[in-house]
Amino acid sequence: MIASINLLSLHAQMDDDLIPAAQACQLLGISAATLYAYVSRGRLVSRPGTDHRSRMYRRQDVERLARNKRAGRGAARGAAQSLDRGLPVLETRISLIQPDGPYYRGQSAVAAVRAGATLEDAARLLWDCGAHDPFAATPAPWPETLAGLADNAALPPLERTLACMPLLALEVRHSFNLALPVRHDLAALLLRQNAALLTAGHPSAAPVHQQLADHWAPGNAELAELVRAALVLCADHELNVSAFAARVVASTGAHLHATVCSGLAALSGPRHGGATARAHALLEAGADEVIARWNHGDDLPGFGHALYPHGDPRAAELLAMLRQRAAGTPRLAQAETVIARAHEVSGLRPNVDLMLATLCYVHGLPAPAALVLFACGRLAGWLAHVLEQQTLGKLIRPRAQYTGVAPARVEP
Repeated sequence: MIASINLLSLHAQMDDDLIPAAQACQLLGISAATLYAYVSRGRLVSRPGTDHRSRMYRRQDVERLARNKRAGRGAARGAAQSLDRGLPVLETRISLIQPDGPYYRGQSAVAAVRAGATLEDAARLLWDCGAHDPFAATPAPWPETLAGLADNAALPPLERTLACMPLLALEVRHSFNLALPVRHDLAALLLRQNAALLTAGHPSAAPVHQQLADHWAPGNAELAELVRAALVLCADHELNVSAFAARVVASTGAHLHATVCSGLAALSGPRHGGATARAHALLEAGADEVIARWNHGDDLPGFGHALYPHGDPRAAELLAMLRQRAAGTPRLAQAETVIARAHEVSGLRPNVDLMLATLCYVHGLPAPAALVLFACGRLAGWLAHVLEQQTLGKLIRPRAQYTGVAPARVEP
C-alpha cells in the first residue's frame, strides 16, 4: 500500500513533464491510433501511467513534434526538421541507413562483419581507395614532441588522444593540400595512431582489432573477433553528430588532425559516444535499476534508436555473436535480464551503445573501453566524410532562424 502511495506521489511530481495520451493527441491534433503509430515508428516514447495500464508522454517530445507539424510543408518545415534527424542536408556517396543496418558505399556492414572484414577493409571501402592500399606502410614511432604523453596510461583515453592529435599535426604538412592517394595514406596512419593513443600504446601495423584485444586481453581470440565486428559496425553511420562536426570543420579547409579532434570532442558527449558509459553502469546495476529509472521518467541509456524503430541491426548482430561466444556466463546472463526487462517495461530494444558496453561488461573491461571501441571504429567514417568534403571544396554554413527579442524599431 505504501509503495502504491509513493508511486502515485512520484507521478504527481512528474505532471509537469509527462502528459496522458488524450492531452498528447490534443496537442498534436491526431487520433489515439495515430499516436500509437508514432510510438511504434520511434517518433515518440511512451512511459507507464499511474495504473501501469495507461501510457504517458514527455511534454517536450510532444511539443517538439507539434512544432514540426505546424512548420508545414516546404522550406519552413525543412529548416525546422533538418537538424533533428529530419530532411537530408547534404549529399554523400559514403553510407546509407536502411532497416537492416548501414550500407558502406552500397555494401551491407552486417554482411561485411559476417564475411570477416576488418576495420581496415571497411576504411578502404569508405575512403574509396580502389586498388591503392594505404595500410601497406609501417607507422613510425611517436615523435619526440609526444614523449611521455602518448603512452601515459594515467590519462583518460579521449583526453590523451585529444591532447596528442594537434602535436601529431606538426609532423605533417596540411593534408588538404595533398593528392588524394597521399591523403589516404595519412588517413590510414591516423587510424593506427588513434588506436595507439586511445590505448596508451605505440603505432603498429597490426589490425586495429588485434591491437585493442591484445591490449585488453592478450591471446583472447574470442574477444578479438568481437572487437573486429564492433569496429566494422561502428565505422560509419551517415551524418551522426561527430561525423557532421568533422565534416563542418573540414569544410573550412582544416587539416585531417583538426577534423579528428572535432569528431572526438563531439563523441565525448553523454548523448553520443558517452552513452556507452551510462549503458555500462546500467548493466552493472541490473534489472531493478531499469524499473527504477523508467518509473522515475528517466531514459534507458543504450535502448531505442530513432532511425531503427524496430531495433538496431548492429546491436542485434553483436548480441548474436556474444550469445555464441559467452553463453552461460553470469555477466551475459545479467545483460540478457537487463535487455529483457527494458523491453518489457518500455518496448525498446538495445542499440549499438548498449552492445558496445555489453561486450566490455561481459569480458570484465571497464566502461571507458566501450568508448575506445566506438572512437576507434568511427574514425574511419569521420575521415571518409572529411575526404569527401575536402573534395567538394565547399564551406558548410547554415542559417539560423532568429526567435529572440525583436530589436527596437529605429525611426529614419
